[in-house]
Parts: sequence; structure tokens; C-alpha cells
Amino acid sequence: HCGPVFLLCDFISPLIATDVDLMSKPASYIQFLVQSLDDKKHDVSLYFLTSDNLVRHKSNTPVKNQKGVYGKLQYLKSGTTTQPVLKTKGDDVRIDWGYLYVAAYKNTKIRQSLESTLPGKKLTGYTETKIDFGKIGELPVPQTLLLAYDDLYSIQYFNQDLKAWWKKNYTSTEQMLDKSMEAAVNVMDRCDKFDRQLFADAEKAGGETYAKLCVMAYRQSLAAHKLVRGPNNEVLFPQKENFSNGSIWTVDVTYPSAPLSLLYNPELLKGMVEPLMVYSESGKWIKPFPAHDLGTYPIANGQTYPEDMPVEEAGNMIILTAAICKAENKFDFARKHWTVLSQWVEFLVKDGFDPANQLCTDDFAGHLARNTNLSLKAIAGIAAYAQMARGLGKKGEAGNYHNIAMDYASRWMQMADEGDHYALTFDKNKTWSQKYNLVWDKLLGLGLFPASVAQKEVKYYLKKQQAFGLPLDSRRTYTKSDWILWTATLCEDEKDFQALIEPVYNFATQTPDRVPLGDWHETTNGKQVGFQARSVVGGYFIKMLQQKWTK
Repeated sequence: HCGPVFLLCDFISPLIATDVDLMSKPASYIQFLVQSLDDKKHDVSLYFLTSDNLVRHKSNTPVKNQKGVYGKLQYLKSGTTTQPVLKTKGDDVRIDWGYLYVAAYKNTKIRQSLESTLPGKKLTGYTETKIDFGKIGELPVPQTLLLAYDDLYSIQYFNQDLKAWWKKNYTSTEQMLDKSMEAAVNVMDRCDKFDRQLFADAEKAGGETYAKLCVMAYRQSLAAHKLVRGPNNEVLFPQKENFSNGSIWTVDVTYPSAPLSLLYNPELLKGMVEPLMVYSESGKWIKPFPAHDLGTYPIANGQTYPEDMPVEEAGNMIILTAAICKAENKFDFARKHWTVLSQWVEFLVKDGFDPANQLCTDDFAGHLARNTNLSLKAIAGIAAYAQMARGLGKKGEAGNYHNIAMDYASRWMQMADEGDHYALTFDKNKTWSQKYNLVWDKLLGLGLFPASVAQKEVKYYLKKQQAFGLPLDSRRTYTKSDWILWTATLCEDEKDFQALIEPVYNFATQTPDRVPLGDWHETTNGKQVGFQARSVVGGYFIKMLQQKWTK
């Protein structure tokens, strides 16, 4: 409420994961609605300002602002004078190339200017769109603006500069803006329907608290990615490893985020997985396991992370490939990359069961030898390979690797057993950990472990919970919220599932830290430990995926 005037502001960025053309368009709708609340007429003007800081990394970089028209539109365009395309890389950096647009219909009531005219305020470094609504009564009056960003080039991919996916469909940014404005009503309607459907599906799968968590995670997970058109017109979907090290195409960031894309659009997951396969197949990466990443965002010319995660990434890549095959209900993707998958599975057979001292995706917790949860990943990876071999009609390979996985699984149960739970490492020493990797046995129907293994673990976890979640393992009280959702999906009892996710919701809504949804937090007080705004929260969708695949 602005005194006796009601103002509604809707900010809509269409992120419908089933529609890559729409999702890729870098145009957001800002819809204003004003009306009088006291039966009187009021003169209303609205000032919409955009800062030069939206287009630069450092606040002293010079920016050029200009005005333009195209078709039925008027627009403001802002960008740095230097335009260092794809030159700025790393974490916690802002784009300083490309152009910001604010577009509106050509209309006598909408005036755009290259500086702020806000009454009584002297502001520099802003462009302004002023909407003069005139006399407003009790009937609501709408106006729509478009806010868009054309980055010119999105990433460098093995020394080739690539453009965003949407550019294949338009001759210019101005044309994209014009078509987006024309489609405004239809797009907003589609977004509204999608939102309702997402909530209903999530609620059906895991209840209201679960649905609310999925709503929080959805946009953040997708927004950490960029939809890029590959050299062969393929979908590339690199993510930036936000607030940890700025890597691009990190395998163990793709792995936790995968349930969302598996559920809505496996093409997106292929766009996360396939470039790592290409890296190995090209001979540029010669180790017997996959790379950790392809560089530092937005430069993807090869791994820049200083250390490998051998078992982690080999297990991830094979499991994700099997999951793509299941989601697509065909084995074409595995067939295409069979040679490299066969190399990786051999590595898992040799080094995966009782892993040497190395990093896993929970690298912030330090190195660990004989990690039982990492061992589970290797076992699931070997079994997933066997499943794909069977799907491809390779009966000999399928039988061989299935037998190895079953043998490893029975040995795992003996070696990791601590009575009422399974240990953190095969050394035991009264330790425990979340066995979130076990979830793929259930999702892919691998048949590795009796149901009693997961149930024994879940029963133990319920005794270890804190106010804001289940700790990652017995070493510390901090946790990863994405893994808790995977662990909760092991539950057979709905009550147990709710008991494990409720503290995560408490964290998300009660944490004292005002940052985008974090995935690494302290279970005792809900404080952020590190990480925020990361794609990994797409992992929250695992329960929905499990429900879909069970059907």
C-alpha cells in the first residue's frame, strides 16, 4: 500500500524446464497494477530505475546508456564501454560485457530517460522508465515492462566462443524483446499453471512441507545454469559452482542437482553430463576416471580444480547416464558413450569398493580413506553399468558386472556393520554417516541391498537429528540439506520421511542468514556454514522422481 493507493508488482522470469526455447530467453516481465483504495481519484506516477552496476563488475567501470525503438517497443540499453567479452571469470564476479535492456510499449504515458528524474532526489548512475498512470480510480490499471540481458557470448567451450541457446531463434535482441512482449499474457498464464502443477505434484509425493521446499529450490537450481547452443546445435547446460570456487560443469555439483532435470527434462541433464564425456573421448583428459570440472566459469577449456575426485566422479557419471536412460526409457545415450563408460566402470571395479584416501563431493569435510558412502556410490555405479549393458543386449558384460556389484554389496554389509547402523569408514571406530548414495539402488531398481539396510540406517538417523537437520556424519554437526532429502527418500514410512525433512524446512525458514538458499548449514542453530545460491538444491526433487519412477 502506498497511502490510499494499492500497488501490485509481479516479477516473472519464465523458467519452465520442459521448454528450453522459453527458458533460455533472457527476458523477465515486470507487471505493475495500481488502484485506488478510498473511492477517490489519485494522480499516480511510477518510476522504475535501473543501475549501471547491473552491467559491470567494478563500480568505477564506465557505462554507456542509450535509447532505441523497435517495432512497437521503446527501450533503454546499457553496457560497459569496453565490452571485455568472456574476459572476467571466477567466483563472486559480475558480468561486465553484454547489454541490459528495459523495454516498454511506445506509449505517451511511458517516458524513458538516460538519467533519473525522481522528484527531490539527485541520483547518478541510473536510467529511468517513468509510467504516468494519470488519475487512478477503483478499477485496477496494469502496465508491463520487460527487463532483459543479452550477453553476446555465454561461454568458451574448448576454445570456441558459444552463444546462448535463444539466439538460434531470433535475428536480434530487439526482435526477441518484441516477440516476448507480444507473448506476455500467454507466458504468464503458462507460468501460473506450471507453478500450480509443481506444487500439487510435490505435495502428492511428499506432503505440504516437502512441496514448499521444492518451490524454494526450483528457480535457484535452474538459475545457476546457462542454456547454451553447442557446436553441433546440441543443448549445453553448464552450471556455475556458486560460492565455492566458480568452477564450470562440476560433476559432483551436477550429481546432487540431477533429480530436477531428470523429472522435468532429461535433455538438460545430458547438457550437464555429455561435455565431460567429450573431454575424455577427445583425448584431452587422459586419466582413467572423469574430470572434476571443465574450467572456471565461463571458460570451459579443461579442468582447473587442483585435485581429482576419482571414485566420486566415475560413480557419478555412470549413475547419471543410467538415470538418463531410465528417464528416456531407451539406451541410446549409453550406447553413444559406451567406450568411455566401460573405462570408468573398470576403474570403479579396481578402486571403488574400498576407496583410498581421497576427496569426495563433501570435500569441505576433508579427505577420507575407506569411505563407506563413497563405496556405495561405486557399487551402485557398477550395477548401473550392468543395467545399461543388459539394455543394450550385452548379456555377458551385464552378468559379469552385476555379479561383481552383488559381491561388493554383500561384503559392504559385513565390513561396514556397526550393529544398529553402518559406519562412516570401514575402520568403524563407532562412527556413522548419511548413506545418501544408497538412494540409487531404490530409484534404478538395482536390487543390490535388502530393504533392511536402509531401514536400519533410517532408524539410527532419527536418533541423531538436531533442530535444523541430520548432521552429515559423526565428525561434525553441520550438514548438507540436499543430501538429507536424498537420505529421507530411503524411508519406507511416511512419518519417518516427514521427521527428516521438517528440520530442513525449519532451517530454510528460520536461519538467521539472509542469503539465497544455502545447502551447507549448522544443524544446531541453523546458521549458514558456507555455500549459497547453488544448483545442488535441485536434489530436493528426488522424492518426486522416486514417486514418478515407482509408478
